[in-house]
Amino acid sequence: MKKQNVRTLSLIVCTFTYLLVGAAVFDALESEYENEMKRKLQSEESRLLHKYNISSEDFRVLTRNVIKSVPLKAGIQWKFAGAFYFATTVITTIGYGHSTPQTVGGKIFCMFYALVGIPLCIIMFQSVGERLNTFVTFLLKQMKKCFKMKNADVSQTNLILVAMNLSVIVLTTGAAAFSYYESWEYINSFYYCFITLTTIGFGDFVALQKRSALQNQPQYVIFSLIFILFGLAVISAAMNLLVLRFLTMNTEDERREELEAAVAAQGAVRLDGDIITANGSVVSGAQESPELNDLTSVCSCSCYNLRGHKEKPRYKVTRAPGRISHLLPMQSVTNRSRENSHTDIEDTNSFLQHHFLHRKRASI
Repeated sequence: MKKQNVRTLSLIVCTFTYLLVGAAVFDALESEYENEMKRKLQSEESRLLHKYNISSEDFRVLTRNVIKSVPLKAGIQWKFAGAFYFATTVITTIGYGHSTPQTVGGKIFCMFYALVGIPLCIIMFQSVGERLNTFVTFLLKQMKKCFKMKNADVSQTNLILVAMNLSVIVLTTGAAAFSYYESWEYINSFYYCFITLTTIGFGDFVALQKRSALQNQPQYVIFSLIFILFGLAVISAAMNLLVLRFLTMNTEDERREELEAAVAAQGAVRLDGDIITANGSVVSGAQESPELNDLTSVCSCSCYNLRGHKEKPRYKVTRAPGRISHLLPMQSVTNRSRENSHTDIEDTNSFLQHHFLHRKRASI
């Protein structure tokens, strides 16, 4: 089995194994807390129903209204600043879900807008990531030259390490900023930055949703948009390097297999013996040059019409040719009169011999 197939199967097995491990860990960490939270909420609901004498139906209506009013209490969401923030979350596939289109026209336009914007955004971030990697490569080369290092080449491992460190810097800096603006704990801010830049976008923590920040804090709005766009470019650069590393491994394996196949083809078909050329010389140990598109038959007879007239000769000379006078011995004739009497016959025989050699050469 090819190495590429083995690697692909290994990735599939590892992915599903990773899913199983993740499911087990989340089950162990979250299931008990979920049950406890459910019991607390049900107890609080029963207390409110009994205290204020509210029917269950009225309580469900009240709950639904509270849930729907959460985005509205955060400020106006669909003016230009809020709409731009929403459009950013759409084309970057973050999708917090803090605000969603409610009209039919808004839903239809959102689908078509995402259909064009998501591929455009992916291509843009990939291109920016490549340019960022090129710039980092240039900087690393200059730094190595300044420190007079023997090897000034920049490997993919160097780029991956730089991209990872830069990603950590962006995450930690953004977490500190959002912790200040949103009054979140630092772990929650870091969690929000990670969920945002990996485009998971759960929506449990969303920036710009307090104190009408979309209208009253334009500098915070600008910072949030720059953080999202720049952070996604950095993450894309790191992901691009990881994907490129995997593709390079597959390409190297394919190139190695092609070289091995070419080496095997060189010794697959060989022709032993001497070849008699048209000018009366012998080529000893002639060897056939391999061709990738050879047919099953190796016969070069013109009757099979296997090769065109413009192709290169199939055989090459491996040593200097020698005369073949020893192959065609001529009896000496001392009687000149007899030689003169048979001149026409010898001329005819010479022509026939030359024609025979020419046909013999063509049939090899």
